[in-house]
Order: sequence, then structure tokens, then C-alpha cells
Amino acid sequence: MTTTIDLVPYEDALASYDPVMGLEVHVELGTRTKMFCGCSTELGAPPNAQTCPTCLGMPGSLPVVNAIGVESAVKIGLALNCEIAEWCRFARKNYFYPDMPKNFQTSQYDEPIAFNGYLDVQLEDGEIFRVDIERAHMEEDTGKSTHVGGATGRIHGATYSLLDYNRAGIPLIEIVTKPITGAGERAPEVAKAYVAELRALIRALGVSEARMEMGQMRCDVNLSLRPYGREKFGTRSETKNVNSLRSVERAARFEIQRHAAVLNSGGTIVQETRHFHEDTGSTTSGRIKEEAEDYRYFPEPDLVPVAPPREWVEELRATLPELPRVRRNRLREDWGVSEHDMQSMLNAGAVDLIVATIDVGADSASARKWWMGELARHANESGRAMDELPITPEQVARVAALVAEGDLNDKLARQVIEGVLAGEGTPDEVVDKRGLKVVSDEGALTTAVDEAIAGNPGIADKIRGGKVQAVGALVGAVMKATRGQADAARVKELILKQLGVEG
Repeated sequence: MTTTIDLVPYEDALASYDPVMGLEVHVELGTRTKMFCGCSTELGAPPNAQTCPTCLGMPGSLPVVNAIGVESAVKIGLALNCEIAEWCRFARKNYFYPDMPKNFQTSQYDEPIAFNGYLDVQLEDGEIFRVDIERAHMEEDTGKSTHVGGATGRIHGATYSLLDYNRAGIPLIEIVTKPITGAGERAPEVAKAYVAELRALIRALGVSEARMEMGQMRCDVNLSLRPYGREKFGTRSETKNVNSLRSVERAARFEIQRHAAVLNSGGTIVQETRHFHEDTGSTTSGRIKEEAEDYRYFPEPDLVPVAPPREWVEELRATLPELPRVRRNRLREDWGVSEHDMQSMLNAGAVDLIVATIDVGADSASARKWWMGELARHANESGRAMDELPITPEQVARVAALVAEGDLNDKLARQVIEGVLAGEGTPDEVVDKRGLKVVSDEGALTTAVDEAIAGNPGIADKIRGGKVQAVGALVGAVMKATRGQADAARVKELILKQLGVEG
């Protein structure tokens, strides 16, 4: 159940306080096996089917580090401009929670594999904001709790809980920023842009699909306020497991307003975890936030230290792909589009789809036109992400080809896309089933043109008299007669030819 509280208007909050953020992002790696055992990480298995004595924490079981997990961590660290440790080790983070079967999490504490980096992010107006990275460290995910009964889906008020340990032990990389200061009123926008850029980077590296809606990437938003002119940071709250870009921005904005309301009323901010509610855009209290000493970290005695050879690190550096911001700037120049247009494509999640459509044969203008026009409209109306639409780049490229070949006009192409989205088959199958090809028979077109002229003698006379712009009415009549399946440009040519007028 969410709680309604009075909030300070956002502008008023920023007039008195300077927001300070810290973002902790957990990324599930796309390895085939777990971080410390050989159990599968494949989704969809029955509960507790993908477990073993090691990931269940049975006595006498011993962990072994996943080599691909280490490699992925190094790649992420390098892409984030971090230093890579020459020697690091795992630690036990001790706490009791039902979804952690060992009663501790194997993580890294004071010796992370990557540290002291940065990520430059681009805001919507083109401004570049640098976010400093404190560390990126390796750890394992917890299991999944399902609380049954009650109204909230949370443990409070539940009748009982079910535990699935299939996820326990899946490799995680936690990426922690240094305190983000100086963003001012743009702090929520910076948070959203940072997580978006980080997601794009993770995907470019190929180490995770980073699908936030599936929990493969989750963000904890730490926020505090301090009065202007004060050096010391305020007490922070930590909004846990925020799982969409929009929600990251909304959570930061809400917490700024909530903190300001508490401080203005003479209250004290409690250092705690909080839950974000998608329906209201608000947060509610979770539990008092532990400090590091509460976890009683100590070195993991069952795992040897990790010491990445320098030669290997440099080999991995040489394999890094073109980073997302560099790639976007290159594409923008290649496509000849403005910063604003590129940002619109980025915000819509269309850039990779457009690239994939071009890769299978479409020209860039057509690919951009269909993804940012008709398909963006369908995505907005259905409330789905662009890459969740039931149409592939190959199918969009085929629609563009049919238009370029003269078999479809734009109106018919939109109907073909509708058919593909409705599950009626490939573009060619939809064309055949719906009978959507452009009428290219000159005889049939000439007949339709003659009928339109005969049925509109007044308009025909105006065109003969020099008012060529009136031809649009006759073109419309022909298009109606052919159910929109004529080439409008060819129809215009035929009308003017029949009337003896030069276009």
C-alpha cells in the first residue's frame, strides 16, 4: 500500500537544496552457467530445478569462479575507463534473508576488480555530463521470493512465501558511481541518461542483454539533499531495484521533493531503503539501511584471489567494440540527421532497429521513416518498446523495398505493416492476402482517369484554364476508385496528359 505525503514543488526544492546522487546498477551477466558452480542460467526452468549443493550453500561444497564472468567484468571495467586490479579477491557479505541460501553473499568489498573510472553521458539538449565511477565488482545474485496472499505482493501481510533458487548464484556485476554532484535541477535527467548509456554500453559489449523489465539490469537510486553552501552531504535514502529508465528519473525526482518536504518541516531524513511504485511514481519505506560494518565482511576463504595478467587485460582492451556514444555520433553524420533527430531515435529505442534494417538492404531514410513513423505510433499506442513489436528489421526492409519497386505506395505500405503486426504473415503474404499491390496496369489507370475527368467536368476545365493545382481533386477521385492502390504521381501524369496540360 502506498502512502500519500505532501511534497515540496520541484522548483521550490531545487531553490533551497542541492541534490547529491549515487547510482548502483546491478547487471546480470549472460553466462551459460552460474558464477561459482556449473548450474544453468537459462530462464524458464521449473522452480529450484537449476540448483546444486554449491549454489544452495550445502556444507562441504566448494565454489569455483566462472572465467567468463571475470572476463566480462574486466571488459565492463575497461569500457568504463576504470583501472583493472592486478590482484583482487572475493569477500563474504553476511546477512540473513530467505532468498540467500548460504546466509551470505559472495561479493567483493574493499578489493574490487575495477575501480576509479568514468562514463560520459549525453543529455537531451546535447550537453555532456561526466559521471565518475567508484567501482565495478563481481558478485552473485540472490534467489526469488514470491509472497502469496496480502494486497501488496510484499512479505508484509502475506500468508506464506515461496522460494525459487534458480537465480541464486547467477553472475552479477555491480557498478557504483561516486557521488554525483553539480547536476542541480537536471539530476533526475542525469540519472536516466546515465542508466541508458550504461545499458547501451553493456549491450554493445555483448556481456548481457540488460533487459530492465526482466530484471537483468536493476538500479538503486541513492539520493540526499544539502542546503546550498554546505559541504557535508545530507542523509541518503536508497530506492531499490528500479527497473526502467523512466522510473529511475521519476524515483530521483520524487525523492528530491520528499526530502525537501521532510527537511522544510523540521524533520530528519531516515537512512533507509525504499520501494518505488510504478502506479503512483512514489516511494515508500522499506527497512533501515545497513552500513558496511553491519554486513561483517571478511575474505572468502574458499576462493583464490583473482589476478588478471596485464597482457590479457590489454588483449581484452583491443577487442572492445565501438562505444555507444561514438557510434551514435558516427551514425548521425552518416545519416545526415540533426542532434535532435538522433536523440529522438535514441529516446524511442529505435537506433539499433534502424541499423539492423539498413544492414539487410534498406536505405537509411526509408529505415528511419518507417521505424520513427508508423512503427513508433504502434509502439506508443500499444505501450510496448520498439523492439517488442512483432515485426523484424528484415520485414521492415521488405516493406521499404516494395515501396521502392513501385509495388506499394505509402498508404498501402502502412496497411501491410498493420497486417504483419497483426500476425497475418510476411509483408509479401499480407500483400497477397489483402490484395494490396499498386495498380500498375496502364489500361486500368487510364480508364479510371477518364472516368474521373468525365465525372468532374468543372475541375477539368479549371485545369485546362491553367489552375494546375486543382489536379489534386482528380487524383483523389482516381485514388478512391482504385481503393488507394494507384501510384499517385503516375495518376497525376496521366490526368495532365489527358487534359493536354504540361505539368
